[in-house]
Amino acid sequence: MSIYCIKMNAEDIDMYEWKNVTEYFSEEERHYKDTYLEIDEVYDEKVEVSLFSSPDGLYELYVSYGIMHGIIYVEAEKADSKREEVKNELAQEYQKHKEPTNEFIDAFSEKHKLKLPIDIFFDM
Repeated sequence: MSIYCIKMNAEDIDMYEWKNVTEYFSEEERHYKDTYLEIDEVYDEKVEVSLFSSPDGLYELYVSYGIMHGIIYVEAEKADSKREEVKNELAQEYQKHKEPTNEFIDAFSEKHKLKLPIDIFFDM
């Protein structure tokens, strides 16, 4: 009989997974202004990343994590890879701190050019 022991660090274990919640939106709800909700994913029901397509220009990645909210504008052909990159960074920060630190918010916002359009909070 053999016994195997695997040593793992806490950061090696992802206790949460991204959950696709797009199906909870009706087709009508997925149309927002001049965009269309392609996919909406949540992480431990605390972090959200949504991808909106647009026939007239840049795609929009909506990000919500604690006090950090905003939109990252991205070219259509780079939207999926950018979404995965953003999800990975957000998940790592969430696993470490559960809430975004000021340092993370500043670095993330600068790196990804996170914007805070007024219509995120007020439908105009």
